[in-house]
Amino acid sequence: QVQLVESGGGLVQPGGSLRLSCAASGITFRTSFLKWYRQAPGKEREWVATVSTTGSTTYTDSVKGRFTISRDSAKNTISLQMDNLKPEDTAVYYCNVEMAVWPYSEYWGQGTQVTVSS
Repeated sequence: QVQLVESGGGLVQPGGSLRLSCAASGITFRTSFLKWYRQAPGKEREWVATVSTTGSTTYTDSVKGRFTISRDSAKNTISLQMDNLKPEDTAVYYCNVEMAVWPYSEYWGQGTQVTVSS
């Protein structure tokens, strides 16, 4: 059974940093796309970053140069280092795993709140 549990959210001032973690169980990292999404109040959920099966990373434009996604296969953890945070980064952040092989299932964590405010 796949389980994703996020942690690390909280309240931070603009310009500050947070590191989100997603503890994953029941999945194989090398055959999965590992992603972070976020959903701000009143807005649709949006994709933030992906680390692919090869380890390559991609980011939405608004976080490039500020956020870093990484995976630790030994610890089965997906992380999102967020630096130079802005008020517009305020959202619930979700960990997502999409299998790159059959049955191509997709899984979500429960989310963790990030609030950027002075």
